[in-house]
Amino acid sequence: MAEIILNVEVREGAGTGNARAVRREGKVPGVLYGGNKAPVNIAVKANEFRKSLYTGKLLGHLVTLQYGEEKQSVIAKAVQFHPVTDEPVHFDLYRVDEHQLIKIEVPVHFKNQDISVGMKKGGTLEVIRHTVELACPADKIPEELVIDLASHDIGDVIRISEVKLPEGVKPAMDRDFVIANLKASASAQSDAGDTTTEG
Repeated sequence: MAEIILNVEVREGAGTGNARAVRREGKVPGVLYGGNKAPVNIAVKANEFRKSLYTGKLLGHLVTLQYGEEKQSVIAKAVQFHPVTDEPVHFDLYRVDEHQLIKIEVPVHFKNQDISVGMKKGGTLEVIRHTVELACPADKIPEELVIDLASHDIGDVIRISEVKLPEGVKPAMDRDFVIANLKASASAQSDAGDTTTEG
């Protein structure tokens, strides 16, 4: 995976007025948290930030923060977007050690819906969790969790224990929680219940 490097500058001052001024200069304001250090107000050029963000490799990945000659491993935890333009307007970064154990939300995706036993019978997938919080080393964050629906039938409950996690990665919650259910659709249920025959 290509390493993402965010070139940041430290911005003086805080608050809404300061953030607006930073945005007017074509930059995205952010805050660097974590470690044993005080939070630092930072900014990244908007075009560079957008480029990193839209590669899909910024949120939830280990990123290198560069300030002059200084480099620091960070995780991008949150990005706020403008409600109308959908442009990034603020971000939060957290300092981490490369091998530090962190908790992070990872998206869940499903494959083989088209050949799924239950889906072919008219079942519907009810997704309970679109993301799962994992505890993992900062340099081993999975991009996604993929669940294969091929052999799943109507009535199946898909739990976290079914998902093969990479070595050193485990769910943040210590129980076998449900990610999705394969349910009979309303039309399939009504068809099954309608046993009257026309005379």
